Parts: sequence; C-alpha cells; structure tokens
Amino acid sequence: MQRYFVKQRANENHFFINDEDRHHIVKVMRMQIGDQIICVDPEGNQAVCRLAEITDSSVVADVVQWKDEVSELPISITIASGLPKGDKLEWIIQKGTELGAHQFLPFSAARSVVKWDEKKAAKKIERWQKIAKEAAEQSHRAFVPQIVSPMSFKAMLAKSKDFHYKLAAYEEESRDGETSVFSATLKKIKKGESLLVVFGPEGGLADEEVQLLKDHGFGLCGLGPRILRTETAPLYSLAAISYHFELLR
Repeated sequence: MQRYFVKQRANENHFFINDEDRHHIVKVMRMQIGDQIICVDPEGNQAVCRLAEITDSSVVADVVQWKDEVSELPISITIASGLPKGDKLEWIIQKGTELGAHQFLPFSAARSVVKWDEKKAAKKIERWQKIAKEAAEQSHRAFVPQIVSPMSFKAMLAKSKDFHYKLAAYEEESRDGETSVFSATLKKIKKGESLLVVFGPEGGLADEEVQLLKDHGFGLCGLGPRILRTETAPLYSLAAISYHFELLR
C-alpha cells in the first residue's frame, strides 16, 4: 500500500494531500475514489486511509484505521559523512534511510575532493531531502530523516556536543584489530538516546582530524577486519545497530 508523509492533518478523521504527493496519487498511480493509502502525520502517527475526494489542488483521504506499529530504531542515529565524490552521498542517504538513520550530516573533510558550492546548496539539499522522503516511504518509516546543510569539520565538532554518544570510524583501528569500542558503545546506549557516527571521505580521516575527534570525546572504532569504502561503512554500522537493538531483542 502506497505511503505518504502529510505535512498537516485536517483533524482526527481526514488528511489533505497536495503538491507533489497529490500529483503522484492522481497522475502517476492513477488512483480513484475509494482506493486506500497510508498517511503519516508529522508526529509519526500512521493511518490506513480511503480516498474520499480529488480536486485540482488536493486529495482528501478519510481515516479508515489508525495503525499501531513501530518501524523506527529505538535510538536516534546521525550519520556524519565527509563529502564524497559523485553520487555516493545520495546512495548513503537512500540506503541509510532504509536502514533507520534519523539524520544525515555531510561535512567538508581535509581529504574531501568535492568542494561544497553554496550557490548550488538549496537545490542539492532539496534533492537529498526528496531522496530521503522517497526512501522513507518505500521502507515504511514513520519519519523522514533530516538532511543537515553541509558544514565544516570544525562546525561538525561543535555540533557533536548535542549527542549522548559519538563515534568515528577509523580504518587504522580496524588494522590494529580493535573490535570493542563500537559494540561496547551500543551496549551503553539506552532507548531514546542519540548517537553520532563520523565517517571520512575517500582516503579516510586525516591524522589531525582524528586527534581533534579524540579531543572532543569521540571514540575511535574499527568496523571489522576489512577496510570499507566511504559509502559502505555507514550502511554496515546501521545494519549492526539494527541487529543489536531490534533483532537480538
């Protein structure tokens, strides 16, 4: 059943759907009065709805049944990625959303080949946010992850104080056989708490960045014995977090 994130709810019994989602319902899916969809409000409440009215500006959907199901991770995960080349960040956002990430925070790292262009910022972030929304709908999420505007490494360090726990994936730790920091941190985190995980771009984090991360209270962690690409490491971490908090329990 097709899922739509609705910005505001008319009342307990009706949703009004407009803009791109109205176009998708009418022009792409070619739905008719009586067809059913799932609507999700900004608080993450989900309901099976029946299309009651289709106008030139909106679609009215009547609530048939509220759904009581949990599809979100019990902890809030933010993925901080050093700006990678090409469309790798789009891949991280799409797949990371499917795996349960709460927020994505791109940053300019010392070894980032890509330089952030403020002139193109609005269009880039709009595209990334759309990718997250579509992935959240596909994977039956209750919330759409937020894409934070790319920032400097220094600004990312300052923002890190907002999180309960913070880790940085560092390939040298994997080479040295480190296996405990990541799993030990997951064992400490309680439901409702937040975790920031930092990943370097192609080429990894520079030595001076690693030292600054340590100075700001980050734990350096390996992700198994193999060295993962910048677009693979966040997905590995999210899968491991899901296994720890959802499948094991």
